[in-house]
Amino acid sequence: MNRWYALVLLLAASAAVALRGPHVALRPMHNDEAVNAVKFGHLLDQGRYRYDPHEYHGPTLHYAALVCARLSGVPNYASLSESNLRFAPLVFGIGLILLLPLVADGLGRRATLWAGVLTAVSPAFVFYSQYFIHEMLLVFFTALTMAAGWRYWRSRKPGWALLAGAGLGLMQATKETFVFCLAAAAMALLLNHAWNRWMDASEEPIRAPRLNCLHVAMGGLFWGMVAVIFFSSFFTNAQGPADSIRTYLPWLRRAGGASPHIQPWYFYFERLLFFKVGSGPLWSEAAIGLLALVGAGASFARKGLGSFGSASFIRFLSLYTAGLAAIYTIIPYKTPWCFLGFWHGAILLAGVGAVVITGMARTRYARVGVLGVVLIASGQLAWQAWAASTRYAADRRNPFVYAQTSPDLLRLLDKVQAISQASPEGEKTRINVIAAEGDYWPLPWYLRHFSQVGWWDTLPPDPYAPIMIVSAQLAAALDKSRTHLMIGYFELRPGVFNELYVELELWKTFLARNQKERPLEAENNEAGK
Repeated sequence: MNRWYALVLLLAASAAVALRGPHVALRPMHNDEAVNAVKFGHLLDQGRYRYDPHEYHGPTLHYAALVCARLSGVPNYASLSESNLRFAPLVFGIGLILLLPLVADGLGRRATLWAGVLTAVSPAFVFYSQYFIHEMLLVFFTALTMAAGWRYWRSRKPGWALLAGAGLGLMQATKETFVFCLAAAAMALLLNHAWNRWMDASEEPIRAPRLNCLHVAMGGLFWGMVAVIFFSSFFTNAQGPADSIRTYLPWLRRAGGASPHIQPWYFYFERLLFFKVGSGPLWSEAAIGLLALVGAGASFARKGLGSFGSASFIRFLSLYTAGLAAIYTIIPYKTPWCFLGFWHGAILLAGVGAVVITGMARTRYARVGVLGVVLIASGQLAWQAWAASTRYAADRRNPFVYAQTSPDLLRLLDKVQAISQASPEGEKTRINVIAAEGDYWPLPWYLRHFSQVGWWDTLPPDPYAPIMIVSAQLAAALDKSRTHLMIGYFELRPGVFNELYVELELWKTFLARNQKERPLEAENNEAGK
């Protein structure tokens, strides 16, 4: 690796940090993030993790977060912040750029540099690198597995086979949908082999040495070992490995349509290529899509690649990306972050496409012009990434915002915190949370500092407590008792609202305390002037 190549990759990684890091805690916690956070809390405080085959996905996210928490000195769950939790996926999102040198002789060095830049500025990858969910880890481990597999294909060194096997184990231990990646990769290998044999027999990689069955077996053994270690919670949960197989029954039901997340086939492409809601900006990563098509086309035509890279490797990547996109498109169950897997493939192909179109220019001025267009497109993507993570971080006009917690919830929490301070019980003040069908997430994360919180799916016989957060859907009207007041109406997420009730005497104490503090605050402000 020469110093200029390393420098550009380092700059791309620095840009990735600059776009992802500063505002990692700006957006309120999503439901899924809060569920993962509470489950992680048990691991952090009690040292226990147990894989659930019905919910929550695999353990790697939690163990990665545990490493980050220990390194940053977080003592317990109550001390965690959104930044602590989101640091783990952020690291793996940036790590995708650092994996690129492993495939530099497959994509070509210049293509890997462009792929690094586009990974750094892709709005989707920037946004979801700040999400405490499993998807970014799955994309990273998939990229690691493919890179190790490519290195083994080129060298036949057993160490790469072992790394590829470990990568497969980590993929499995991250999310059940790793099987889609395996299916797409198997299909791509078969189709690419057929193409190499009958359409492009001159391609050098097909004459590589025969696979060593011992190496393949060792890689498979490492796959199983890594999966067992994580699913067994480091040999403390004997049932975990069996549960990792049993899990596919409930997940198949969801994928087949037994879920509220049923979306049309074009759901992913609408969010990636052309998305505009009301007065919001136009969001589009079409530049990446177009460059990816150019890169994929060049791999089949074997034109524009020059002596750099491997047409066979790029062709495999094209087939894999198309296959994975087809799988996710066909399945009715869709959440937007699921597209990250095939979109990462598109970004790698877009790096190839950028090299192809600049190479097609016949004069120096034309090449400079084409290069300028690609750089401008990259800058526009960076602007979208910044906007998605700042001004539109929780705005439903953002294509990556999905069932997102409303910032209004933070206003509710501030009010609850302030009222509890007016009670002699403080954070031991009783709080009842009553929500239809248990739709109160992410409140368990935000109320983690309170030790007396009750949770109900329906209105209990005796719902009253000093503070009550009640789903508006229940039409509870708990202020009719004259012992409590309904003091506010707060949005939890789009179309879901909560009412805040406070015991009358506690509310009076809160108001009296505020009246005493406000003159003092005004006096301090005046003195400060």
